[in-house]
Amino acid sequence: MRNVCGTDVPTLRVCGCCGPLRPRYKRLVDNIFPEDPKDGLSKSDMEKLTFYAVSAPEKLDRIGAYLAERLSRDVVRHRYGNVVIAMEALDQLLMACHSQSIKPFVESFLHMVAKLLESREPDLQVLGTNSFVKFANIEEDTPSYHRRYDFFVSQFSAMCHSTHEDTETRTRIRVAGIKGLQGVVRKTVNDELQAIIWEPQHMDKLIPSMLFNMQDSEDLDRAGHPSTPSGSVSQDGEENPAALAESCFRELLGRAAYGNMNNAVRPVLVHLDNHHLWDPNEFAVSCFRIIMYSIQAQHSHHVIQQVLNHLDTHNKNTPRARAGIVQVLLETVAIAAKGSVGPTVLEVFNTLLKHLRMSVDFELGESSRRNSSTSVSSGRGKESEERIVQNAIIQTIGFFGGNLPDYQRAEVMMFIMGKVPVYGTPCHTLDTVKIGHQGTKRIQTMLLSSLIMVTSGFKSKSMAAALPSPFLDPLFSISLMEDSELRQLVFEILHNIIDRHDNRAKLRGIRIIPNVAALKIKREKISKQDVAFMKKHGQQLYRHIYLGCKEEDNVHKNFELLFTTLAILTIELANEEVVIDLIRLSIALQDMALANEENMPMFIRCGIMALVAAYLNFLSQMIANPPFCQHVSKVIELRSMDAQHLLPEHIFRDKCPIPESLDKEDRLLYFQTADMAECLAGPGYNAERLSVPYVPQVTDEDRLTRRKSFVDTISLQVDIVSNCLPDKVAEEITFETLKKAIDTTGLEEQEREKRRQVMEKFQKAPFEEIAAHCESKANMLHDRLAKIFELTIRPPPSPSGVVSISSGHTQHQSVPVYEMKFPDLCVY
Repeated sequence: MRNVCGTDVPTLRVCGCCGPLRPRYKRLVDNIFPEDPKDGLSKSDMEKLTFYAVSAPEKLDRIGAYLAERLSRDVVRHRYGNVVIAMEALDQLLMACHSQSIKPFVESFLHMVAKLLESREPDLQVLGTNSFVKFANIEEDTPSYHRRYDFFVSQFSAMCHSTHEDTETRTRIRVAGIKGLQGVVRKTVNDELQAIIWEPQHMDKLIPSMLFNMQDSEDLDRAGHPSTPSGSVSQDGEENPAALAESCFRELLGRAAYGNMNNAVRPVLVHLDNHHLWDPNEFAVSCFRIIMYSIQAQHSHHVIQQVLNHLDTHNKNTPRARAGIVQVLLETVAIAAKGSVGPTVLEVFNTLLKHLRMSVDFELGESSRRNSSTSVSSGRGKESEERIVQNAIIQTIGFFGGNLPDYQRAEVMMFIMGKVPVYGTPCHTLDTVKIGHQGTKRIQTMLLSSLIMVTSGFKSKSMAAALPSPFLDPLFSISLMEDSELRQLVFEILHNIIDRHDNRAKLRGIRIIPNVAALKIKREKISKQDVAFMKKHGQQLYRHIYLGCKEEDNVHKNFELLFTTLAILTIELANEEVVIDLIRLSIALQDMALANEENMPMFIRCGIMALVAAYLNFLSQMIANPPFCQHVSKVIELRSMDAQHLLPEHIFRDKCPIPESLDKEDRLLYFQTADMAECLAGPGYNAERLSVPYVPQVTDEDRLTRRKSFVDTISLQVDIVSNCLPDKVAEEITFETLKKAIDTTGLEEQEREKRRQVMEKFQKAPFEEIAAHCESKANMLHDRLAKIFELTIRPPPSPSGVVSISSGHTQHQSVPVYEMKFPDLCVY
């Protein structure tokens, strides 16, 4: 540079690093760093910086950028003391400034936190996490449109899975990672613009990180290391990762909205699969307990649906894994049943019944392969494991159904009964052809067992509502099966439904009860609805009790259940008319055992006698009729002296001597109809009805069972007799002969009852059912008439006969009356 005179003058250069010429915000930032980082943050200088930032908020972004620049440089140069001072200054500035200008400053702050988290120094990672947690607790006035936390979710999740060699350091890093995730959750879940946090790519990192730390604590417990009993801080002052993770997990689920439940639950199921935590399933159960108690009650059915879908997806897993999933489902429905389960009630049962069938298929398949191979022990192990699955399903069905309201429980009972395969009836849900008799029986047993659990504690005011015909008819059809175990289950279901005052425990065990009053039986006056129920279904109940008594495979428990059934009917549903019917039924059972027309074993005959004695002893004391009690007591006393095998205390004990025959001549050993009618003569009871023998009605239910019905037997006998007799005997059959044959069982009492049932059916049944019933009856009548007319004289030529000319002669070809087609109005 030259002056005016042309001489050279030294050039003055302005240095950019000159202190007085630097911007004020940089000087203030530089002043907070002492010469020795050990002295810490200068409080007075920090107050000046804070006052400047508050006074000039437009400078916040520059302050943040400069602090970030210094921090990055100090991290690279390992000046960790200055790093701590810089983060402390950032924290104080964040807490002091709440203006809209803080948005750019936050970006610089998050950039510095990210720098610390990327470092490999545990202290810096913990420092950055603590600063982020403080930031997460700040409520911002306006939402952020561009801020994302993807990096922080990934980094904090990685810290949760830390595998540092030092145990204490590893715990510190994991605790910091969990706190960071908790900060992310708090910062994002309440911000509608940050709904992206619920997307699968983030949930797949968040939730497994929490579960990993919760699971790690469970593993330590199994190894014998005690975990923190409560809270998130251990006895030596260290924070517990498992407790922190559980707290964060609960907080996340509690903030989950309706549309986010699936994304929150799915990673839990995947984590349990990847770590093989279904067997054993203690951790899985605890996880879903936390889920069910943390989410909002109206979202419970989402969780149940997710578990059901997971069970469907893993239907070919090991039996123990499937059993673990079912037990988790049990825990979820047990908690959800206390609130609202939503529309998934029947879906739960439908899925469980489907897997029950699949388990039976697997079990039968293993059994068949075991029979064809030499590995017997492994086959039995597989079979027993499938039983574990089946028992878990039954327990879930029963527990869930037992916790439902009565109106839903009645629907579930109908639903399950509709799934029970019954011979001769269409079963759309269970294909009994493929699984065979053994598989069908297994499914019947398990479904009836689940029905026992569902009906346990069921109290219905009206028996007609508790036992409608669509439920009662298939149940009774199963009671006619030639399997004592199935019949036992049927009677236990009936006990659960009919016994509304919990008297069954007092009646347990078939015995001669000396003093019924001491049992303190609870009972109420029978209602009109129950009277109508007994008039409609009473004969059906008596019939199945009658048929169930003479089964050759009956054991002690069968007779106990039959006695309890009769006693509960007396307590709950017996008026004067029903009492007479039950006495008639008892006398019919006694006569059946004496006559022994079906060649029953002697044990069954003696068991029936003992059953009649035990029941009539109970009934006589319940109706409080002294003459009746005296007659029953006299017979029981004589039996105790001369025929102990006719009493329940003796015939059902082990190694009881059984006679070869029953002494029919000694009338004093048996209950006499005339004596009981005399005892009941007087007001209240229609004793004249006792003279009418009880005969079980023949219904279509026999067709549904595996036994031959009475109709088939009678038809078979008629066919044999007609084939053996000569033709002239068939020609001697007259109308009077047929009338007598029909009148042998057509008693006046049964005809009246039948008429009443027909009238009631035509009044209440739908039109389609009446039309189908009449059509079937008409077809049956047509077939019977055809057979009768074949045996009788052919009718004279009818007006509908046709004339034909053959060889010059006129011939009349008459059409029988029963083959004529009359108009519909003329047919009855």
